[in-house]
Amino acid sequence: MLKAFIFDLDGTLIDSLADIAESINRMLDARGYPRCDVEVFKQMVGDGMEKLVERALPESARHPELIRVCTEEYRALYDTLWQEQTRPYPQVMETLVALKERGLKVGVISNKAHRFTVPMTEHFFGEDFFDLILGQRDEVPRKPDAAGAQEAAALLGLSTDECAYVGDSGIDMAFAKNAGMLGIGVDWGFRSVDELKEFGAVHIISAPCNLLKIYDGSC
Repeated sequence: MLKAFIFDLDGTLIDSLADIAESINRMLDARGYPRCDVEVFKQMVGDGMEKLVERALPESARHPELIRVCTEEYRALYDTLWQEQTRPYPQVMETLVALKERGLKVGVISNKAHRFTVPMTEHFFGEDFFDLILGQRDEVPRKPDAAGAQEAAALLGLSTDECAYVGDSGIDMAFAKNAGMLGIGVDWGFRSVDELKEFGAVHIISAPCNLLKIYDGSC
């Protein structure tokens, strides 16, 4: 029986694409590189900041040292822009509250840097709302490696098979599968339903409230 629902952040709980895109594009502007269309970022995000920056740079500029420097420039810009247009998706907060009312633990595991994941989650959902918030840290392999899931389950005092992981990408579904968590894909995020299916989503939902149906056994 499920005892916890753990969530991806970007594309699952919050729509952060516009602020991510603007921060990257301002970094590109400053260096004289062409901007990227906002929609393209749906395929760029999900693997951490350095990989995002690498994908945004022109191929001729994708050198390790330049990627590192540009990542720092992007990080500084994102520090000032992440609250501009980012918002929780509709029904998310109400569903989270309903899950907690059923006695379930709720958490966040993201490939976004920990220094952004914690303040952003607390800003949009409250400082004491989630039972755990884990962003990407150098000492823990990023999703889809199962290490973060195992850490989270231990912190919650649960086994991974007592947890569901909810996300919008193939990385998220592979993460859930690798960890032995129930993988639940959302169709309102950055990636396609086909991708979610390809990487092993057990359920795919079209609204946050469908999580309650999965828990209650009616879905």
